[in-house]
Amino acid sequence: MILYIALGLGVLALVPSTLRWLRVAQREHYIAPWTTILAGLWLKVRGLNLALAILVLVLVVVALVPRVAGLIGSDVAVELEWAGVAAIVIAALLPLGLGLRGTTGKLAWTVRLKRLLVAWVVLVLVIGAALILLLGPAGPAVLLLIAPVVMDLALAILKPIEKAISKKFLVSARKRLKQVGPRIVAITGSYGKTSTKGYVAHVLGGAFSTVASPASFNNLMGLSRSVNERVVPGTEIFVAEMGVYGTGEIRELSESFPPDIAAITTIGEAHLARMGSREVIFQAKSEITEKAGIVVLPIDDPLLLGLAERCRAQGKRVVTVSTDPTATSIDIPGSGRVLADVVVADGLVHVGTDTAPVAISGVGHAVNVAVAVGIAVALDLPLSAIAPRLTALPESAHRAEVQEAPSGIVIIDDTYNSNPVGAARAVDGAAALAAERGGELVVVTPGMVELGSVQRDRNRAFAAQVAGYGGHLFAIGRTNRRALVDGAAGAAHPARLFPNRASAVAAALDQASERGVILYENDLPDHYP
Repeated sequence: MILYIALGLGVLALVPSTLRWLRVAQREHYIAPWTTILAGLWLKVRGLNLALAILVLVLVVVALVPRVAGLIGSDVAVELEWAGVAAIVIAALLPLGLGLRGTTGKLAWTVRLKRLLVAWVVLVLVIGAALILLLGPAGPAVLLLIAPVVMDLALAILKPIEKAISKKFLVSARKRLKQVGPRIVAITGSYGKTSTKGYVAHVLGGAFSTVASPASFNNLMGLSRSVNERVVPGTEIFVAEMGVYGTGEIRELSESFPPDIAAITTIGEAHLARMGSREVIFQAKSEITEKAGIVVLPIDDPLLLGLAERCRAQGKRVVTVSTDPTATSIDIPGSGRVLADVVVADGLVHVGTDTAPVAISGVGHAVNVAVAVGIAVALDLPLSAIAPRLTALPESAHRAEVQEAPSGIVIIDDTYNSNPVGAARAVDGAAALAAERGGELVVVTPGMVELGSVQRDRNRAFAAQVAGYGGHLFAIGRTNRRALVDGAAGAAHPARLFPNRASAVAAALDQASERGVILYENDLPDHYP
């Protein structure tokens, strides 16, 4: 009797559990083991979830006592086995706070998600049956607890299948590129990829028929789709953004979309949690140069300066760029300075001895403009042809977008940024603008994620930077709450805590007043606590 009740409850409880973990898997790009990692984060930062998970395990142990002690069938066994039913009820609620369909990132029933659902159901049936045979009424509770692990197992099993399914789209894209024959400009970097891609498409658009991959279509499927849908006869340049979560991925992308010109914007700490170290990030990004005949690199970073020297030694043409005003080629010969082919600094673009003005937002990144100009130079465009296109560079959505609300408040939307350098630059620019207007600085943020062992330190430093400007820090959610609070501790305006972005935005609008500046820095989807 109790076993049947446990089975019924287990089946019912698996419905919300399935929806939760399918959504997390989809939001994390179907990459194992990130469903399990996110599940662990919900336990780590929300103590009640951890306490309930421990309670479930205690109840499971209690329900197992009859099996271990040989009391199955006795009155005592019946009473103890009810603990397994209670464990199922509690496990069905976990983790508290993680919605079923979501608000910031709703579950999208794509064909790929449906395949994942089938694999998940098969694994649940097999593993669930084994757990029930082994643990009796407590089996469904354990299955609910390990559901994120089962989801990651389904993802791992499907990975080669998904790759095989996507092959036909990749073959079609390769055929299209061979037929049309555009020059491929490939761009990667820890941040600035999308903005730089937009700048490149804009600058080159004055001289070439140029197509760029849209939004963040930067993996194998995204680039295949971009080529199949956008590259048409007459296309002269295809600008491809290339993303990476590990070594070997950009090398694979370059096999299918071999770049004529390869560029790296930055080597930073974004995705440090996935790749482990800045050195690994550098190695992964450097793969973009392997097949390219021309390479564009910012040499203010010693790692990229060294890469430029190696590429030059391999016979590649290297265009170096910098944001250091002392790196211009009009400096005194023999001064010992490292010179760059393109320098963007102090409101000017230098290409050799030629100069032109350029306007860069106080929250923008000069290196992105420098790389874009470097790519144009690599295509032998003179500065006289490049300069007119620099007067109205396009903004990328949610990347340091500056707007003035009807109330007069200036809003800086940097919600797609999640790296320490970019965040620091945004705060500096927002603070300068607030000082110029004589208003309050308000920063609304959940903090930065995927920074591995340095995540706490970087978020503390970020909060301290805001506090140093006398700004108001509105911290959203729980993921980085402790680090943000610690960073602003002792400041004139300690961090204020909000459960979600909507409540923080309403408070920020009240705080800023008509002369204020609100910076929305990063925005985590609600599958994060």
